Amino acid sequence: MRRFIVLPTPEAVAEAAADRIVAAARNAIGRRGRFRIALSGGSPPRPVYALLLAPPRVGAVDWSRVEFFWGDERCVPPDHPESNYGVARALLLEHLPGVRNDAIHRMPADLPDREQEARRYQAQIAAAFGLQPDASRPPAFDLVWLGMGRDGHTASLFPGTMALDERRRWVVASWAPAPAAWRITLTLPIINAARSVLFVVTGADKAGPLGSVRSGSDEHPAARVHARSTLWLVDARAAGAGVP
Repeated sequence: MRRFIVLPTPEAVAEAAADRIVAAARNAIGRRGRFRIALSGGSPPRPVYALLLAPPRVGAVDWSRVEFFWGDERCVPPDHPESNYGVARALLLEHLPGVRNDAIHRMPADLPDREQEARRYQAQIAAAFGLQPDASRPPAFDLVWLGMGRDGHTASLFPGTMALDERRRWVVASWAPAPAAWRITLTLPIINAARSVLFVVTGADKAGPLGSVRSGSDEHPAARVHARSTLWLVDARAAGAGVP
């Protein structure tokens, strides 16, 4: 089921996103004893990270029962300013109480053999879920947190790239056209297997692709995300005329 919630400002979107993450974590821990989340990349998560660290949210979750993964990663070292892992580590993970190092599953993308690293990350995901790396069905993350670019891409699934059409593997190397660079990304099979997907989208430059997604078109990669529960939190500028 896909739902859209339009909020007045980016700050309101960040607040709602933080609340949804806390609620998903509490629900998963209560039902299954742990919460497995794939974090979003880029700069949009930064305000959400700050909100998760502040009371009452930080104390509302047993962070020792949370496992962290990533939806995609740039091919840079972990200490690079554009590393999704590095940003999350510095702004969130190092400050959350009780987080276990063995529960932080970094997506390695800084080694020369990107395809091998993608396969290793798939194996790492499988091991965390108690599966074989070549399991026919992907595991279900409790929450996959995504954004959307102005071209309609999500994670590192860009329009016209082979990664977008992957049907079997959970993790692949993907070419990002702008800025031109290789990345590693989760694929649609494992994203769509998630119990819940949370899109967090702000800014007027997203209004075009968001309107297309809302209309039911699958023109953009983000429109191909159809998890059992897919919630879009968007601000008024991103909604434009495309979302009532």
